[in-house]
Amino acid sequence: MKIYEKLLLENKAWASEKVQDDPEYFLRLSKIQTPEFLWIGCSDSRVPANEITNTQPGEIFVHRNIANMVIHTDVNLLSVLEYAVAHLKVKHVIVCGHYGCGGVKAAMTNHDFKQVLNMWLRNIKDVYRLHRDELHQIDNEEARFDRLVELNVQEQVLHLAKTSIIQRAWKHDQRPHLHGWVYGLKDGLIKPVFEMSANTNIDSLYEYDDL
Repeated sequence: MKIYEKLLLENKAWASEKVQDDPEYFLRLSKIQTPEFLWIGCSDSRVPANEITNTQPGEIFVHRNIANMVIHTDVNLLSVLEYAVAHLKVKHVIVCGHYGCGGVKAAMTNHDFKQVLNMWLRNIKDVYRLHRDELHQIDNEEARFDRLVELNVQEQVLHLAKTSIIQRAWKHDQRPHLHGWVYGLKDGLIKPVFEMSANTNIDSLYEYDDL
């Protein structure tokens, strides 16, 4: 048996078990999607949003990329954000990073990861540059790494607040609440590190006045 065939067999077993437990499960799931949360997480396979929050399919709308980044030229991320905020009317947007993130770790080095990854990681390097003074006061390398993970989450939440998508929803609907969380691979616990409620003031340079 090829390794990918095992995935297909496991899928059949899972679907069968779901129907045995609840014959209407997939019928209900196919007819409605009303999540209250948008989750922007890392692509790392050890951080599945539904599993670590003990939620069911349909409860969280999910976007994942390397190091849970919010980049203003990322049409994929922005289309997910637009759909979740403007159409699904989510009440909360969560940026969830995780300790031990390979993307953040890579950005702390001067290694050449080739063109595309270099371009992506440069956005994390910008976070390091913004907070260099604080980070350089941390002597322990692992502690510095953990702190950069937290600061990266914080900066991505701020990037969300800079979008017209979020600001328009804040102005007209007083939502969504923005959250920055970090998941611990070693203990399975989520640590809130940053948040912004609707209409939180940001640098006026980024505020739209005609939404």
